[in-house]
Formats: sequence, C-alpha cells, structure tokens
Amino acid sequence: MKTSRFTDSQIIAILKQAEAGSPVPELCREHGISNARFYKWRAKFGGMDASLMARMKELEEENRRLKKMYAEERLKAEIVAEALAKKW
Repeated sequence: MKTSRFTDSQIIAILKQAEAGSPVPELCREHGISNARFYKWRAKFGGMDASLMARMKELEEENRRLKKMYAEERLKAEIVAEALAKKW
C-alpha cells in the first residue's frame, strides 16, 4: 500500500486552515496537493482530531487483517469440502 506524503497531523492542520477561512485553491497550491485530494481528505477526515484519526487507522488495519484471515479460512473450507465430495 502506498503511503501518504503527509502525516495525519499535517492533514488535520491543512483541513483546519480551510475551516479557518483560507481559500481552498490557495491551500492546495501552497501544500502541493490537488483540489480532489483536499476534498477527499475533507470527506474522510473532516471534523476529526488526531486521536480519532489514529483510532480510525487502527480499525482499518484490524479490518484488513480480519478480511485476510476470513479469506484464508474460507479457502481451507472449500478445499476440505471438495476433498470430501470426491467419490472414493
């Protein structure tokens, strides 16, 4: 997975600048991001503080790990079912 150039605290700082009244195009030029990136951040992280953002990332990681575990177990179950279905 590609990592962001910006840390969580930097993203929150940029969003807070916009909330304070700075024009979005100017912020985007200043920080070297596109308007689309800014609005994606705002949709995902708007209204969060650093602790909520960290908790959300922990939950996303846990969710990714659980999905992987489920997929592996499902594959094992299919292999067992296929082996049992064969006629000896």
